[in-house]
Amino acid sequence: MASALPLLVLAVFSLAQAQIRVFDLRASDLPSDLLGTTDGYVKVFIGKESLGKTSVRNDNKHPWWEEEFQHFNAQENDTLKLEVYDSDILFDDLLGVCQRQVRKGTYSHDCFLEKGGTLHYSYTLR
Repeated sequence: MASALPLLVLAVFSLAQAQIRVFDLRASDLPSDLLGTTDGYVKVFIGKESLGKTSVRNDNKHPWWEEEFQHFNAQENDTLKLEVYDSDILFDDLLGVCQRQVRKGTYSHDCFLEKGGTLHYSYTLR
């Protein structure tokens, strides 16, 4: 009688989760508001899971963030969402949201924000 172990191993590998890494976050031409130049930051999500947020880059229309975000339970076709904010004293203004379904490999994208400016980012899904 044949063993079911090879089929079980194959099933486990086919359901295995992948690792996603989001990196090289930068923006260009972020809009100014009444308080002056944008104090931008980005919140990063995969599916419903928050991966965190970048530091705030004060008074910078063209910020670049050093942070990288990783998650070990991502799957192909999960939605990667990046929300770009302007940090203010009372409440933070949402400048725009970038969303896309991820696929295996490394990709770089540009996303045009609703209130002006562009978010540039890269991700790798393994």
